[in-house]
Amino acid sequence: MSDDDAYDLAIIGGGINGCGIARDAAGRGLKVLLCEKDDLAQATSSASTKLFHGGLRYLEYYEFRLVREALIERENLLVAMPHISWPMRFVLPHHSGLRPAWLLRLGLLMYDYIGGRKILPSTKTLRLRDHPVGKALKDGFTKAFEYSDCWVEDSRLVALNARDASERGAEILTRTKCDSGEREGDHWMLTLRDTRTDGTFTIRARAVVNAGGPWVEDILRGKLRRNSSDGVRLVRGSHIVTKRLVDHDQPYIFQQSDGRIVFAIPYETDYTLIGTTDAEHEGDPGAAHCTPEEADYLRHAASEYFAEPIAADDIVWTYSGVRPLYDDGASSATEATRDYVLTLDEAEDGAPLLNIFGGKITTYRKLAESALKKLSPFFPDAGDPWTCRAALPGGDMPVDGTPALVASLREAHPFLSDRWALRLIRAYGTEAADMLEGAKLASDLGHDFGASLTEREVRWLMEKEWATSADDILWRRSKLGLRMTADEARVLNEWIASNAA
Repeated sequence: MSDDDAYDLAIIGGGINGCGIARDAAGRGLKVLLCEKDDLAQATSSASTKLFHGGLRYLEYYEFRLVREALIERENLLVAMPHISWPMRFVLPHHSGLRPAWLLRLGLLMYDYIGGRKILPSTKTLRLRDHPVGKALKDGFTKAFEYSDCWVEDSRLVALNARDASERGAEILTRTKCDSGEREGDHWMLTLRDTRTDGTFTIRARAVVNAGGPWVEDILRGKLRRNSSDGVRLVRGSHIVTKRLVDHDQPYIFQQSDGRIVFAIPYETDYTLIGTTDAEHEGDPGAAHCTPEEADYLRHAASEYFAEPIAADDIVWTYSGVRPLYDDGASSATEATRDYVLTLDEAEDGAPLLNIFGGKITTYRKLAESALKKLSPFFPDAGDPWTCRAALPGGDMPVDGTPALVASLREAHPFLSDRWALRLIRAYGTEAADMLEGAKLASDLGHDFGASLTEREVRWLMEKEWATSADDILWRRSKLGLRMTADEARVLNEWIASNAA
């Protein structure tokens, strides 16, 4: 293998950190390969609370740098991807037995100003008896604070970073596992395995990034056989999705007597998302699930505030992800740092290995910039940072441009309902028009799989976003799995298998 065949950067892991680094590096002119053993965002990166936020609670743990960076990023990301991210006004009811109102207001004052907020509105105080958001709450809650944060479609964020990386020259290999790696002088030799065919092949890279998420330690010590004192703390975050609990579009943030907070967020039009937990996780991160105890905790946490208690049979879906937090020796999972830690393993005159620990979805872009800065001595000819506010595919639109795009899409394709058009714009932004180009009737979009999913959209996801199964489409590229029957999902899976390239 000649030196020209070598990649500059081989990235292990197709979550948000791996795909964010791949995009940044490819845009700087580096030759990049990313391998992911499953689907993009299959684990932690599709199991978040789906927020771009500063982390209000982290102020109590004096993580001011992390909160400030996240708050600045919140608006940068909103500008770059307004199709998959949008502002929300969160309601924080004052609970008389917990944090005093003055402390909440002080924390929110800091939250408003330490991040240089320009787009999002500031905090205000609400009289719950006079405001629509108070109707769903128990009578004892009379005062609340309303503040800004942003929603994000987490797994679409990952897929679109991978798309952009690929369009800038990166090679994205899903269903491709790193079996082993050896440092050979100024290069790494990685043995990769296609998990569909079981075939193996070797690639050469000048540097390796271990962005394995919950598997970062296994890759570091097992696959790459490196000695390291750095460790990861696996913390499970579980969520429940219930039938819609409120008749408005504002989310709540509820304080708990154990010091935690729980969100209750309008979700996919007809549902409410409630989360998250913080539980130490043991065993395979890929097998994480919301336990009955976690579901009960979340139900009871929200029911302490909602006038109508949440019953177990109100739950329509649960999900759980494992956060790979850097092991900083904190006494509890709740207190463990959410900040990212990047460690560089380099032998004298040898090829570097960069390991990624922790991180928040809100700071993924800054993490990627930090990763490239760590690696910059090895790539002196790489370009400068460029990703700040650079639009992701479909995101070349105003922050408040969704209504106009929905109207435009419906005018061009009158068979679309408002709801269908909104779903497409919030998934594909300006590219929705490209996807539907030439369609005059719904039948022009090919097979109708149900829940507004058509053959045209499925082919788009297979050709441009590495979807290879019904689960990829129904639970990661979208959340249409909430609306489709098992029979409809089976038909979709069979169609994908018979039409795969």
